[in-house]
Amino acid sequence: MAFIIRKTLTLLLWLIIIKTTFGQINIEKNMNEKEKSLQTVLDKTIDGKKIFGTSFALKKGNLIWFGASGNLSKDQSYFIASTTKLFTTAIILRLKSEGKLNIEDKISKYLDKSILNGLLVFKMKDYSDEITIKHLLSHTSGLADYFQGKGANGKSLEDDIKNGNDQFWTFEQAIERTKAMNPLFAPGTKNKANYSDANFQLLGKIIEVITSKSYSTNCEELIIKPLNLSNTYLYKDTLDKTPKILYYQANELDIPKAMTSFGADGGMVSTSADMLIFIEAFFNGKLFPKEYINNLQEWNTIFFPMKAGIGIHLFKLPWILNPFGAVPYFMGHSGLSGALAYFSPKENIFVVGTVNQVAHPDISFKTMIKLTQIVTKK
Repeated sequence: MAFIIRKTLTLLLWLIIIKTTFGQINIEKNMNEKEKSLQTVLDKTIDGKKIFGTSFALKKGNLIWFGASGNLSKDQSYFIASTTKLFTTAIILRLKSEGKLNIEDKISKYLDKSILNGLLVFKMKDYSDEITIKHLLSHTSGLADYFQGKGANGKSLEDDIKNGNDQFWTFEQAIERTKAMNPLFAPGTKNKANYSDANFQLLGKIIEVITSKSYSTNCEELIIKPLNLSNTYLYKDTLDKTPKILYYQANELDIPKAMTSFGADGGMVSTSADMLIFIEAFFNGKLFPKEYINNLQEWNTIFFPMKAGIGIHLFKLPWILNPFGAVPYFMGHSGLSGALAYFSPKENIFVVGTVNQVAHPDISFKTMIKLTQIVTKK
């Protein structure tokens, strides 16, 4: 009897080993097929007219994938533009966790009167002293956008830059330009939000005032070094040719002066590998307490189909475009350069990357959706 039992157990053990082995082979086969399909998405995105290079990375469970196509390589540095705002948000939340600020604090607690004077005058009433850190993070301050808003000449700074008129500006000049524009509403007006780069210029200054360190140093000490992001930094040197030059339509858009001027609202350089580490750390509590994420989800529409939360954005397609819920919602941020960094809580997917095209940043979202659908396919 003992002999039969031993034989039976041995047979069962071998069956388990065989099943596990073949199961592993099937998993690896499926993963290889998915990786090929993911790369095909990037290859097909390159058309030589709108998109000349792509670099993306994603993570879902055990699958970690890096891909690139066209004139971008997997390890190529690129401008992440307004995705930088996630770095600013992370630092603000870190300072909150250390008791150095409260997001309900009025910015007048930290900023000089020279900055606040006439900052937001709406319908002949000065609300400058009523603006809070939360208003800045959530784009509910009512401030105009110094970059995309139109100045006295009827043109925006963005228009100038796209036309190849590269230029420097200081924090003070960005704020003076904001003051010269009409605000959209009083701070905290219910159901009102207006995307404004001025909000994050001010947050960058608040970070510097609280810490007595530059925004760049804060990024280094609180994010870059702890996460070992070896190819991530704030762009400060116009002679630095490391990041890939941006494209605007079919032409290269070489704007180093502008890129050194953005700072806390859009001046970071990174790679897809580094950004994948960063976005996972952002949502998994490595940079600030994870429970803060729930408190950031107060959504207001800014532009279709995007909504602004407190320091993060929500990308969620409406039912009419996504009736069966095939495309999950994402939280994170994107930039005018065609860069993005998002997390899907439903599918537990982290996606980062760029199409490096100022004229068509929407193609990044289309690419993200295609990549996501491949990795979620059973």
